[in-house]
Amino acid sequence: MTLKNVIGIDHAVVMVRDLDQAAANWERLGFTMSPRGTHSAKMGSGNYTIMLDPDYIELLGVLTETEHNAPARAFLAKRGEGIERIAFTAIDSAAGAEEIRGHGYAALGPTDFERPVTMPDGSLSAAKFRIFQWPIDEAPAGVRIFACQHKTRETVWIPELMRHANGAQRLRQVLIVSGEPEKDAAHLARLIDGGVKAEPDGASAVPSGSDRADFVFLTREQLSRRYPGMSLSGLPERGGAGLVIATSDLGAAEKAAGAAGVRSGGAVCVAPQAANGTLLVFVGA
Repeated sequence: MTLKNVIGIDHAVVMVRDLDQAAANWERLGFTMSPRGTHSAKMGSGNYTIMLDPDYIELLGVLTETEHNAPARAFLAKRGEGIERIAFTAIDSAAGAEEIRGHGYAALGPTDFERPVTMPDGSLSAAKFRIFQWPIDEAPAGVRIFACQHKTRETVWIPELMRHANGAQRLRQVLIVSGEPEKDAAHLARLIDGGVKAEPDGASAVPSGSDRADFVFLTREQLSRRYPGMSLSGLPERGGAGLVIATSDLGAAEKAAGAAGVRSGGAVCVAPQAANGTLLVFVGA
């Protein structure tokens, strides 16, 4: 990526209908959940985060209908639960918004917001962010993208929340199903001023920048061949499908997943039905 104010994937946003139930689902799979967060009234949303290094997973739910969360509500109505958007790390969101405007994209923002955070010692602090979005209709394979500047990293990456029973360490890939993987990968590459790499099985990968996770665009058939024996029921024909997560211990990931875990393609997989519409693939770090 040649954008100066945006680096690789920061976090993946999984839209869920019931926040507390979703948190319980992922906790059963061996993830340590942050305390529940509530965003500003304008955003009307709440979240739980699963902190990794250098990225994370966000379970996001709508608490109050607002204009800001209309796209998220439309996603749930049309697609159901699953990966709705991907955030990049912004070094400077204001400069990043201007940068993509210079590439011809009408950036939305930057927008500031925050949520209260209870720290491990019981004190109350806040996580503060500044984000900007690419235009909502510029969504490769239906996956929206935005960039997030963390103004208070110490209230987000809390060491106690970064230790997981399943050994999860970081994101390796975001899997996106598409009927036209090459076309959708090229679309994303244009948006971030990046490139496309061909995968051995014909899928198309887009490096997100720095040492962060790659986007991988592939057909449902290619996804099925990568992880034979896995049920893909609940995944869309086009859209965010799964997360490949590096773990320090595949055995620990398998044990934590319990009956939901299946060994497939050299990985431990959890079907979308067990993870709010998201295929989880644990691989060795």
